[in-house]
Amino acid sequence: MSEHDDPHAVDLELPIAARIAAASERHGEEVIVERAVSLIEGHNEGKEFLLIVGGEHAQGILDGAPVLYWPELWGTRALLHAWNDSAVDAVLAALSNQAWRVREMATRVVATRRLDAHEQLAALLADETPRVRAGAARALGTIGTADDVDPMSALLTDEDIEVRRSAQQGMEAIRKRVAR
Repeated sequence: MSEHDDPHAVDLELPIAARIAAASERHGEEVIVERAVSLIEGHNEGKEFLLIVGGEHAQGILDGAPVLYWPELWGTRALLHAWNDSAVDAVLAALSNQAWRVREMATRVVATRRLDAHEQLAALLADETPRVRAGAARALGTIGTADDVDPMSALLTDEDIEVRRSAQQGMEAIRKRVAR
């Protein structure tokens, strides 16, 4: 159990951004990032932190539901709201997590934090899960270069409409940025 573990200190009715902000104010953003990375790496960060990052859903795990990939996902998602560069390696590793939801969330963090992950995102354009392919296309739309447009163009004929839409939007975003 962590020295920061007080499950009663978490207001589960707050949205994730507010829970992370409150926890950052209470413990320091650096501690929140460190603990989020620890969850991504598969470690236990105690009841309070699980409730902070997972909200009401985390209570199910605390009550005995299967853990599966949820803590890793929640740790990754927390990095949308608290950040420092010590988390870069964990986010890049999450892009190859066995759970598709973690990979998808990692694409969001890459885009939000504008991390250099061109190669990893390009590989995810061929992921077996449509939501991961779409997330990779969206992230490349945010951080990509002209060199990323050709690999993304293959997704314009993807069987999944959201993948096609994300690829089109991502390619347009890159073209606009490059044209400036």
